[in-house]
Amino acid sequence: MVGYDDDKEQVLKRLRRIEGQVRGLHRMVEEDTYCIDVLTQVSAATKALQAVALQLLDDHLAHCVVDAAREGGEAADAKVKEASDAIARLVRS
Repeated sequence: MVGYDDDKEQVLKRLRRIEGQVRGLHRMVEEDTYCIDVLTQVSAATKALQAVALQLLDDHLAHCVVDAAREGGEAADAKVKEASDAIARLVRS
């Protein structure tokens, strides 16, 4: 079971909304929309993706990492490192 299993429908709904935003961006560029307006929408789509990423990270920490920590040992160390690496990737993006 994945950490986001309980929130799967909500995550999918948000991703479909983001997909629509990206299609809208494509249409804006095709229609030669003013640059700043396109950039504003890019920013909105980026923030929406970041919100999904944070929700997935929260679910991962609350389920996968906590479960591994309860088990202890190398598996727990590996899960904590995996989560730390994911956080580093999110911070860099």
